[in-house]
Amino acid sequence: MSSRLIRAFSAQLPHVAAGAIALGGLAILASCLHAQTPGLAEQSHRAKELIDAGKPAAAVPIYRELAKALPGNAGILLDLGLALDLSGNKSEAIGQYRAALKIDANLFPALLLLGTAYLDLGQPAMAVDPLERSLKVQPDSFDAQQTLAEALFDLGRLPEAERRFREIARLDPKRSKAWYSLGLCYEGLAQQSFNALTAAAPGSAYWLDLTAEARLEAKQDYSAFYFYHQALSKMPQMRGVHTGLARVYEDTGHSDWAAVEEQKERQLPPPECPAQKLECEFQAGNFLDIIETSEGSKTPEAYYWRTRAYNKLALNAYSELGQLPPSAESHELEAKIDSQRRQYAESAKEWREALVYSPGNRYVQTQLAIALYKSGDLAGAQALFEQLLKEQPEAPDLNFYLGDTLLNSQKPQAALPYLEKAVLRNPALLAAQKSIGLAYLQTGQADRAIVHLKAALPIDEDGSARYQLARAYQRVGKKDLAAAMLKEYQQKQQAEQNENASVEKEVALTPPD
Repeated sequence: MSSRLIRAFSAQLPHVAAGAIALGGLAILASCLHAQTPGLAEQSHRAKELIDAGKPAAAVPIYRELAKALPGNAGILLDLGLALDLSGNKSEAIGQYRAALKIDANLFPALLLLGTAYLDLGQPAMAVDPLERSLKVQPDSFDAQQTLAEALFDLGRLPEAERRFREIARLDPKRSKAWYSLGLCYEGLAQQSFNALTAAAPGSAYWLDLTAEARLEAKQDYSAFYFYHQALSKMPQMRGVHTGLARVYEDTGHSDWAAVEEQKERQLPPPECPAQKLECEFQAGNFLDIIETSEGSKTPEAYYWRTRAYNKLALNAYSELGQLPPSAESHELEAKIDSQRRQYAESAKEWREALVYSPGNRYVQTQLAIALYKSGDLAGAQALFEQLLKEQPEAPDLNFYLGDTLLNSQKPQAALPYLEKAVLRNPALLAAQKSIGLAYLQTGQADRAIVHLKAALPIDEDGSARYQLARAYQRVGKKDLAAAMLKEYQQKQQAEQNENASVEKEVALTPPD
């Protein structure tokens, strides 16, 4: 069951009268069968027992019979929708929720569950209207507010989502989902601001400093060192850069050099207020004021301080999350941090912990499978991808991951059906194009490999696809094309070696000037 559906169950359903059903510790209110016969009442009770026992699919036919026996009963249609929803048949559940709303347009649980189902199906645009209507019926529903905020987030309407998540966190500060979602909003807004800075002033000291900071957080110390030095060369008095360099030195075991950089930072003059208003506000911790004050400004300085303010607000939200008891959200955050640092085995451990708090959550299961795949636990990844595909057999990304897992396990023949489906469903998935090309080549189908390896060339950063394409051309007797592609591969390799040598020289750690 999705976490959103669990939240929907936890909401009160005041328009649907009568007995409560316990479901995984949550209570939902079942519909009342007005003027029901003893037989219908017995069927209703039996359906409730099945849902309570975690067997919603078995309850579906019973609710269908009840709906036929008592047409026009919105509560029964809602119960049928719930049973279908719990069974994984969200598309049909949506039809039942909509049918219930035709009878009672203000049926709060139907509105909430309809929006939740649309969101779970990846249709946030369809979710917004019923969720907004649900809040008109119950303005104080945290679950409706949060689900609407999630839909707005998925639609990229981040300022609207941020305001809603911030209000939820203010009213219910112990709600871990609100703090986590708020942090994600701020991260998204920071990325948008940084993208705008990249477009407006690429290579500026502002851009270089933010790039260095991101590399430092990802534990890419040598890269961070390079970008910090580039920032200093363009703006020697830029505050915070020496502090960043000190962190690089500390991380790499050069405490004495770090002390020199910290001393240089202390020697810099403070910002001139109010001339440097945004920096003064930042040092005072007035991050929301920075965003409000600089709204609409398109200067590199405004983009820079907005980005930094959003990043600080994200960290503050995650800090609040860290003060709460462990939750699916806190473990998900740790998993993403580990993944960003390419610590995939540690990331997998955190995703497993998240599943303890959110069992059956498909998103968490998928991320766990990907972490296992990236960590090299191919057997574990294969088992989980196979399980996920049983519920979503047409998903191109899942088919790609399972196919590539099998390919990396030296099972190219077994990989082909999944890779073929991935490419069929999403030809733009270039990683799948490369994998299926390799699988065809390894199974003696060089002619079929060529078209896919050619399609994958735009993502061929290391030249490996060109090398494999040269092999495919050679096998089908196209020697001229093979020679040309092999030459491209060699040029790509040489260029990469030259670039690596240059970068290695540029990012070599040196003591402070």
